[in-house]
Amino acid sequence: MYNFTKIVASIGPKSDTRKTIRDMVVAGADLFRINFSHDTGAVQGRKIDLIRDVAAELGKPVGVIVDLQGPKHRIGDFETEEHYPLKVGGKFTFDDDPAPGNSKRVNLPDKDVLQSLKVDDRILLNDGKIEMRVESVTKHKVIATVVRGTEIWSRRGFNLPDTEVATSPLTAKDRHDLEYAITKRPDYVAVSFVQRGADIAYVRDFIARRSAYPIKIIAKIERPNAVERIDEIARAADGIMIARGDLAVEVPYEEVPAITRHIIRTCRMMNRPVIIATQMLASMVDSEFPTRAEISDVANTAYLRADSAMTSEETTVGINPVNTVEKMARILSYSDKDTVANPYDWSRVDNVPENDWSRSVSSMAYLNHAVAIVVFARDADAVAQISCRKPDIPIIAVCNDSIVANQLCLLRGVSSIYDEQLFGMRDGFNTARRFGIHTGKLVIVDDEKISLRTLD
Repeated sequence: MYNFTKIVASIGPKSDTRKTIRDMVVAGADLFRINFSHDTGAVQGRKIDLIRDVAAELGKPVGVIVDLQGPKHRIGDFETEEHYPLKVGGKFTFDDDPAPGNSKRVNLPDKDVLQSLKVDDRILLNDGKIEMRVESVTKHKVIATVVRGTEIWSRRGFNLPDTEVATSPLTAKDRHDLEYAITKRPDYVAVSFVQRGADIAYVRDFIARRSAYPIKIIAKIERPNAVERIDEIARAADGIMIARGDLAVEVPYEEVPAITRHIIRTCRMMNRPVIIATQMLASMVDSEFPTRAEISDVANTAYLRADSAMTSEETTVGINPVNTVEKMARILSYSDKDTVANPYDWSRVDNVPENDWSRSVSSMAYLNHAVAIVVFARDADAVAQISCRKPDIPIIAVCNDSIVANQLCLLRGVSSIYDEQLFGMRDGFNTARRFGIHTGKLVIVDDEKISLRTLD
């Protein structure tokens, strides 16, 4: 009927036409990510309009995620565009002097960073290819020792895995972008470089002061302190994105798979959906086919029962975005069938309250060999609770609000439909038949009332 594991496709210069967006939806994309790190305002708004037009044409919900840039730190400019040599064991200075840098120093534009760095903190530049360790800190400069790296040049991004930067979760650019994005009514906003639960509360308040539209918030996990506070952050957010790119720079790369499993388990307990992101099919930026390792990585998203897999460069600047989505959908389809053929072992501890009603729904469906769970959903939360039990049984959600139907596109195993008349009828049988199900048992959920019915 559909893939259990959903696909989030990023839109960029190679995929921002109406035809390409439509073809990606037909190929299997469930949501689209609009990256506000590149372009802003009307340029990004046009993409949201195209997605809404395509969804209306196809008559199916399609979600929109606005991804804010966040406090991405970069060093200043150098005197020339050339690469300046570094010597391992040598000293290099970061300071608040706006003058162009040279082989000994460069400006650090973010005063918050200068004030937050401590002796022995690591500074990782250029995706970790350069590593420096802080030797001394004064009010106006930081002196560091080069641990790894041979050259440095202008505007390199940097990561601070040992430092908690005392900064707002929204930069001036983010605030400007978010104020505009709110007017386009996205389904989700993804917040970058989250450090604590309070960051999510700040963004939620920012949105609430400007709109009553029920936009949900996704916390991107990219920093070690976010991993340490995953319980707090997951509780505050509506969903989690495991952004493995920056995360693999800031923590030892070999720990990322274990961290991913830990985050998925935590989110399952807290009824929060999880997106796995970064380099899932990276070779398809230049190739028509994924590598064998990438195929396993995408399949593992299904085996871990995460909610969604996300494309990045593969569909923003890759040679064939539609083909990328098609390949991801094929891999997930086969892997999802494998997980359904080998269903979840309900004897395992769920770590949710014994009287949790969503466990009752999933257990009833599993024990009675139900062919589907039909939910009449006033909001996304009730469906999320059922989905997070990972029942390996299709969940059909009938919604009387389009944003709820769009938001449910993110959840594993959920197929949503916006139909006020069908919602009002509360007819589980007609709902199932509409999705091609004509025989078997249905678990029907209506305002937490659970019933078991049999289709003729």
